[in-house]
Amino acid sequence: MSPYRDPRAPGGRQNRPSRKQRAATNSKASRKPASGTGQTSDAHISGGVRLQKVLAEAGLGSRRACEQLIVDGRVEVDGSVVTELGTRIDPETQSVHVDTVRISTQTKKVYLVLNKPAGVVSTMSDPEGRPCLADYVRNNNERLFHVGRLDTETEGLILLTNDGELSNRLAHPRYEIPKTYLAKVKGQLAKDAGAILKAGIDLEDGFVKVDDFRLVDSTPGKSVVELTLHSGRNRIVRRLLAEIGHPVERLVRLRFGPIVLDEQKQGKIRPLRSDEVGALFEAVGL
Repeated sequence: MSPYRDPRAPGGRQNRPSRKQRAATNSKASRKPASGTGQTSDAHISGGVRLQKVLAEAGLGSRRACEQLIVDGRVEVDGSVVTELGTRIDPETQSVHVDTVRISTQTKKVYLVLNKPAGVVSTMSDPEGRPCLADYVRNNNERLFHVGRLDTETEGLILLTNDGELSNRLAHPRYEIPKTYLAKVKGQLAKDAGAILKAGIDLEDGFVKVDDFRLVDSTPGKSVVELTLHSGRNRIVRRLLAEIGHPVERLVRLRFGPIVLDEQKQGKIRPLRSDEVGALFEAVGL
């Protein structure tokens, strides 16, 4: 559910601005500062798209509900609060924030999340003819690429997009995007296993440690653990757990930054919601 849908915005008729209220808002906007976090300014672009339409198409509610967001001073365009309902903008070039969270307005940008099954190669093509990510987006006309990768036998969350800047930032080590995994491993873990992984292990390609670790389940000869780390090195989770004597039998990525797999079925792909895209933007400073 979008974080923008609160009692002050989309919803009851009593919250919708009347024609008289909208006219009053338009006449006062140039004289009275808005209550948002940015500065007021004229973001209007002749020939652009009405701001409330842009917001509605981004999934923030009906046009009337989006008008209320504007009237309440909760919408910023290029860092400036906009309260005039007649404002037109260029959604392809101007940035729009609602309640300080950036929303995706570029109609040609695609943001998808796939629950990757085991046996699928994390590439958009495979010379050996193995199942790959492209098999799940054949009906999409945009040229997509994946954000990072999962090894062939690892399951779970992987992002696909045509937004090059966002993809590069999400994959770059400087932004330290956390990833959470659920692993079924051989053997019963020692009590200090989590402490060892949090303290860090020196692997052949350098030192690495997990941010969080917990034991989910334990049966004779098997354990299930959940761990979070921001390293994106190749097969890093499998190598870490093997290093402490617990080879991985099954591995699933549950979370990538603010995006969570939840109940999404294996092999299913879905577009990210507007608030999810905004959360990704925020995670990498866009």
